[in-house]
Amino acid sequence: MLLYATRRLIGAIPVLIVVAAVVFTLMQFAPGDAVSMLISDEASDADKARIREAWGLDDPPPIQFMNFLGNAVTGDFGTSFKYKVPVMELVFERLPATIELALAATLIAVMIGIPMGVLAAARPGSFWDSLASALSFAGISMPNFWIGILLILLFAGHWHLLPSGGRAPWGMGLETITGFLLLDALLQGRMDAFFGGLKHLTLPALVLGTNMTGIITQLTRASVQEALQEDYVMTARAKGLGRMRILWRHAFRNALVGVVTIIGLEFGALLSGAMIVETVFAWPGIGSLLIQGISSRDYPLIIGLVLTYTAIFILVNLLIDLLYTLIDPRIRIN
Repeated sequence: MLLYATRRLIGAIPVLIVVAAVVFTLMQFAPGDAVSMLISDEASDADKARIREAWGLDDPPPIQFMNFLGNAVTGDFGTSFKYKVPVMELVFERLPATIELALAATLIAVMIGIPMGVLAAARPGSFWDSLASALSFAGISMPNFWIGILLILLFAGHWHLLPSGGRAPWGMGLETITGFLLLDALLQGRMDAFFGGLKHLTLPALVLGTNMTGIITQLTRASVQEALQEDYVMTARAKGLGRMRILWRHAFRNALVGVVTIIGLEFGALLSGAMIVETVFAWPGIGSLLIQGISSRDYPLIIGLVLTYTAIFILVNLLIDLLYTLIDPRIRIN
């Protein structure tokens, strides 16, 4: 297993290089440049040339890219043009907020989608099956930004139950230990900060997890229905096992590989798809940071964030592959 993981990680290096090359090339063709976006319009041509030289933008694009790769090997992804701090410092500062949001959304989707899909598979054609299908298709089809605005109007604007944006109440004074707000609050025994952060997390997590809930419901329903047609289920019924035991212990357990696969893929998609949700709810994650980088043509920040998304997606898929052996002992990884 260790050898397999090592091979996968080594094989990810060319993928990261290709992704960096594609992003860098696309930015060269994008209209505008960082200098004109980030300095005053009253700056002289000499000032612009001096800044371009300081940022290394006066070199030919191939040289710029090779310089970036050379520094990236040592873990240096450059300095943000806009924020004037190292890119990885910004990434590590904002990444816990995005991971916390994605984990909460995934937890909501799993807790709702799996039971709803299993029970729909157990009663095909019933009212519950129709209701589960309708809700899942609605969750898949509705755009996140529309759901987010609607929930803000209802829960924050009309009912005043939940905050409309941000990650924590103002003036909370919580010390940063891990970067994960809820975990830091528990470590410091600050239950007021924990529940305050939980209130801020609820709406964006619900919105981000809506699409994933629908996908998990549909896939779980299809996988469990297929498993219920297998011979081992008929044998279990012949032995007189209870219906719920057959459903959860036999059918669902054997359908779990496909469900775990889609959860892993969707978790990676949530990280990249959180940009819109983070913008709507003013959530200080790397998604909103990427949008700010794109709007200001902050090339080092854009490449660093896209590579971060790619690396996380690769690691999540590797973890899912390793998890297969725990779910189904018949699966061997070489």
